[in-house]
Amino acid sequence: MKNCLIPFLLAVALPARLPAQAKPRYEVYAIRYATIPGFAVNQLVAGADPSRKLDIAMMVWLVRGGGHTILVDAGFYREQFFRQWRVTEFVRPDEAVKRAGVNPEDVTDLIITHMHWDHADGMDLFPKARVWMQKEELEYYAGEAWQSRRTHGGIDPDDVMAAVKLNLAGRMGLVQGDAQEILPGITCYTGGKHTWASQFVSVNTAAGMVVLASDNMYLYENLEKHVPIAATLDAASNLRAQDRMKQMAAKPELVVPGHDPEVMKRFPATQPGVVKIAAAE
Repeated sequence: MKNCLIPFLLAVALPARLPAQAKPRYEVYAIRYATIPGFAVNQLVAGADPSRKLDIAMMVWLVRGGGHTILVDAGFYREQFFRQWRVTEFVRPDEAVKRAGVNPEDVTDLIITHMHWDHADGMDLFPKARVWMQKEELEYYAGEAWQSRRTHGGIDPDDVMAAVKLNLAGRMGLVQGDAQEILPGITCYTGGKHTWASQFVSVNTAAGMVVLASDNMYLYENLEKHVPIAATLDAASNLRAQDRMKQMAAKPELVVPGHDPEVMKRFPATQPGVVKIAAAE
C-alpha cells in the first residue's frame, strides 16, 4: 500500500509543468530617411568593380509587438555629416518614423547595431527609449579606441558623448555578448566585426525569423555572392556571420541588409519611404 501511494504523493507535491510561453510575434518595417548618391560599391562589396556606383539607402528599422515599439538603429542628423557627405531626400529620423505612425516618444527600445555615425548619431532623438548596445562596443569606443588615430574611423565624438550620457542617465542596456535575448523574441548576435563589436538582430514574426543585418551585410549582393563587406576588421568573421544569418532567417529574403535600396522595392510599401518586411499575424 505504501509503495502504491508514492506516485500519487509525488503528483500532488510537484507542480504541473506549464507550457512554455509563446514568443510575441512582431511586425517589421524598413524606413528610408535619406540617400547618399553615387557611393562606390567597392566600399560595400569586397573586390567589386571600382567604377560601380550606387545611390545607397539610409534606413532604420521599426519593430512593433509584445507591448514594445522598437527601433533598430537611429540614423544621423548632426550638421557635420552634411558637410562631409552629399545627402539627398533627408528626413530627420525622429520625423521619418512618424510616416509609420510612431512618435519619437513612443519608442520604448532602441537597438544600436554599431557606433558608426549613420547608425548611432540619432540615439538621443528618442527621449523615452532604452538604448541597447554591445557592452564591448561602448567600452571600446568610449575608451581604448581613441588612443590611436587609426582605431576609431567612422566614430564621431558627439555620438560617443551621447552614448555616455545615456548610460549615466540609466537608459543604456549593455548587451553581454552573443545570442542575448534582450526582449522576448528579440535577440542580439555579435556580427562580422564591421566595428569592434557590431551586432545584428533577429525578430520573431508570423513569417518566421527576420534578421536585421544592418552593416554586417551592406547589400543583398554580399549574401548572394558570398562576398564579405569591404569595411570589416575581419573578413572571415563577416562571412561566418552572413552564413549564420542565412541559416537563422526563415528564408534568405528575410535577411535584411543595411544600405541596399532594393529593400524598398522587394517589400510592399505602406507609406512613402516605408515598407513592411513582415507582419505580426
